[in-house]
Amino acid sequence: MCRRAPWHFEPESARQQVLKQFNTLDLKGFGCDNLPAAIAAAGALLHYIKDTQQSALPHIQGIRTESSDDTILLDAASRRNLELDFHPSGQLQYTVLGVLDRSITAMGSRCLRRWLNRPLRSHDVLNKRYSCVDSLIESKAYRDIQATLRSVGDIERISSRIALKSARPRDLWVLRQTLAALPDLHKTLSATENPQLLCLSEQMGEHPKILTLLQVAIIDNPPVLIRDGGVIAPGYNAELDDLRNLSQNADQFLIDMENRERAATGISTLKVNYNRVHGYYIEASHLHSEKIPAHYQRKQTLKGAERYITEELKAFEDKVLSAKEKSLAFEKALYEALLNHIAYSLEVLQHCAAALAELDVLATFAERGETLNLSQPTLVAKTGLQIERGRHLVVEQVSDIPFVANDVCFSNQRRMLIITGPNMGGKSTYMRQTALIVLLAHIGCYVPAKSFTCGPIDKIFTRIGASDDLASGRSTFMVEMSETANILHNATSKSLILMDEIGRGTSTFDGLSLAWACADHLAKETKAFTLFATHYFELTTLASEQKTIHNVHLDAMEHGDKIIFLHAVKDGPASQSYGLQVAALAGVPHCVIDNAKTKLRHLEDTVTLEKQADASGFNQLDLFLSNVEHPVISLLEDIKPDELSPKQALELLYKLKALT
Repeated sequence: MCRRAPWHFEPESARQQVLKQFNTLDLKGFGCDNLPAAIAAAGALLHYIKDTQQSALPHIQGIRTESSDDTILLDAASRRNLELDFHPSGQLQYTVLGVLDRSITAMGSRCLRRWLNRPLRSHDVLNKRYSCVDSLIESKAYRDIQATLRSVGDIERISSRIALKSARPRDLWVLRQTLAALPDLHKTLSATENPQLLCLSEQMGEHPKILTLLQVAIIDNPPVLIRDGGVIAPGYNAELDDLRNLSQNADQFLIDMENRERAATGISTLKVNYNRVHGYYIEASHLHSEKIPAHYQRKQTLKGAERYITEELKAFEDKVLSAKEKSLAFEKALYEALLNHIAYSLEVLQHCAAALAELDVLATFAERGETLNLSQPTLVAKTGLQIERGRHLVVEQVSDIPFVANDVCFSNQRRMLIITGPNMGGKSTYMRQTALIVLLAHIGCYVPAKSFTCGPIDKIFTRIGASDDLASGRSTFMVEMSETANILHNATSKSLILMDEIGRGTSTFDGLSLAWACADHLAKETKAFTLFATHYFELTTLASEQKTIHNVHLDAMEHGDKIIFLHAVKDGPASQSYGLQVAALAGVPHCVIDNAKTKLRHLEDTVTLEKQADASGFNQLDLFLSNVEHPVISLLEDIKPDELSPKQALELLYKLKALT
């Protein structure tokens, strides 16, 4: 898409463009009269579409405003990190959409994608969707609905093509098949007795007049293009039928004329025939030249025969040769008239398409809910979030290993969970599944958990993974800090935040300081529901400083030189990081691992862990304490060994012994 000229976005010009499109005096009825920037964008978009389509846009009949207060905000980083509809591998089955989308129609699939990227905050709307899903599961009606939807086409797109006069014959045939399926859907929905499903049924309608017209006008399985002809059904127009009969029955006319002329002339070998070069002709051999009637006009001389034409045959030739051309032109005119007639019903067809798309998604939610063992969420006004035995929807489906379900609990007294544990232990999965469960609940879908209760949520932020943006001159750490800054500036006490390994892109002390400061700010100032995963064990001391912070860890155990990940979330900090064991699993050479173990022991022996080691039970290098001056250093700082007497040296040795 090329850049548009600045004047396309000029507010007054754009406003006039929008008013002209909707044929109104103002935009108050659409609720956007006081939104100049939005009107400017809408006007520029209309201008672009008209330029590219080179036609009127009768199917664009209204404009709707959307407020951020209606939805849970998801920024670009969060959509990417949660892998809603895109995976870095390019494989859709590794995304939430890939697992969730069992829509039958293209309309339903697009609707599901929109819902997934725009979760709602309205508990009333969401509870109505839950009610629909519950009714469809209880009655098993979703099976009949999905079976019927297999004969439903993409009438959302077809309606647009009808409006633009670009609909092909098979589009109308698909529309006819779709309208013919509506009565069965009405019957299935009425049996559920669910008020919301009955509203969808009413919105769909049945449209018998359009259906009857298409049944009469269009043949079964029409050709792809109208220019090929044979689209309009026999009996729809008498004049078209006459033209078709004329061109199609020419062979019979030639047979009848040949028999008639043979009888009249007495020439038994006389032929009436046709070729593309000379058209229609009567052929007789030279042996019968004396029997040729006077009204025969010589047309062509051959070696052994003469070819003639008569006034009757010439008139028939003119009529037949033009009949096919006239038939195609007349059929095209009838087809355009048919499109114009259907175009008067565009609005009801668009409402029908929207209802079919929503019904398709709800049936998909019901099928997924029963197949994947999902449960109905509970939305409440009280602040908090409780997940019992939550699972990751995608990981559970693509992994051959049984998934370990875990709980999450947030409340006013429990706002931040600092998550420690080994790499590959499941910290990222645990964090993402929490966000996905919240998101799925807010599109009206059942969730992968035994139970889920959620209070108001306004935004979901994630800071997960490492990526750079070299084209914009941003390093991996710069991208990390930009995403972190966005969270710190825009999160509220109703937000859900996932923070993974903050500060790992810079030096150890810088990274630890940043991670500590970010966690402290989120706990004290923002007070959002935060899952904060880290390998900086020093951060676990925050739990003793602030009541709203709690430590949890992903469990693992060692077996010889190997590590076994238990993937179970337990209270308290992790005992160690298991970094060397994970490196070994990744295939790092044994000599490197052995060298690392030696260095680790040396580092641990040079630092006294004192109170933190006693309190938490782990034996990792404490980076804050490594800056504390060791008493041996202060004792030896002013000693000059060459000036010590033997007695002084012995006394110094006893002092050193006492400090160790």
